Amino acid sequence: MRVRILVGGLVLGLIAGFTTFTARGAARMDLCCAESHTCCDGDHACCKKAETNNRTADRQWSIANFADTVRVHGRFITGQVLIVHDMQKMAKGEPCTTFYRFDPAEGPKEELVSFHCIPKRAQRLATTTFTTVSIEPGVKALTEYQIAGDDEAHGIPR
Repeated sequence: MRVRILVGGLVLGLIAGFTTFTARGAARMDLCCAESHTCCDGDHACCKKAETNNRTADRQWSIANFADTVRVHGRFITGQVLIVHDMQKMAKGEPCTTFYRFDPAEGPKEELVSFHCIPKRAQRLATTTFTTVSIEPGVKALTEYQIAGDDEAHGIPR
């Protein structure tokens, strides 16, 4: 099963052309703006009225489009995802980062992966960034992300 997933990821990567990630270092991706999605109009659990930014007192989020398949905490992910970081869960030692499948027409879907991040102080950035490493030819793993406006990067355990 794992070989099928790897081969499928490799084929998708070859079809899509050169990867949108860098082998090492921060990679910037085209992101949907959470503020313009209907899930953020009103009191939706994922966003809670995100008219001015992508955070509340205890949560922050970003919608990203992974054009190429990337491994995140042992799971292979591609397409649009909603990434939510919950500071209250982090303080309790619970899995604080969750990636959800995201449908632009309907909003958040099923949970794809959840884990306890490894927080690290970082310079505040205007855009969400992802750090990846090449783990096999054509296969990249997400090692860190930083949500726009946050002064903390979030490492992903292996």
